Amino acid sequence: MSENESSVPQSRGPAEHSVREQIVEAAEAHFSHYGYEKTTVSDLAKAIGFSKAYIYKFFDSKQAIGEAICAKTLSTMIAAVERAVADATTPSEKFRRMFKTLVETGAGLFFNERKLYDIAAYSAGEGWPSARSYCERIREILTEVVREGRESGEFERKTPLDETVHAVDLVMQPYVNPLQLQYNLDLVEEAPVQLSNLVLRSLAP
Repeated sequence: MSENESSVPQSRGPAEHSVREQIVEAAEAHFSHYGYEKTTVSDLAKAIGFSKAYIYKFFDSKQAIGEAICAKTLSTMIAAVERAVADATTPSEKFRRMFKTLVETGAGLFFNERKLYDIAAYSAGEGWPSARSYCERIREILTEVVREGRESGEFERKTPLDETVHAVDLVMQPYVNPLQLQYNLDLVEEAPVQLSNLVLRSLAP
């Protein structure tokens, strides 16, 4: 079985959930130290004391293990955005906080957990389900903010909602997509502020 075979992470039995978690924890430690691409399932098996075949009882491939870790990492970033948006009182402030938090959490991961950031960037480049879900959730939150702004009269209503959300998402991508953010780190302080101002001016009625 190929270690790079595409697969959604899945458990092979609720009763063995703790073993699955043990594999994920060992993989996260190895990926953090050696990187995703340099770590093999054989390396993980040796670290845990399991056979390679036993690990395959829980995960179909190395990518499935990477998916579990990536999903956990990206979910943490999304949770931070949801908290930031929930604390804001206006749609404009919600958008500012959303953009700022996405950039801050992404940059923080890059500088503090570079190997895990690399997994997130790799997943974005390869179109893993975890990366697609992350992007979809960002668009959902953005859509909610824009819709609320329109309903309150804070944002214009002439442009179709899906067109507006898509355009704003394109503006944000270089700073919120892990694959692209790594090339724009020198702008993480000013970009969220300046681009938020630009977007909000364009959304004004």
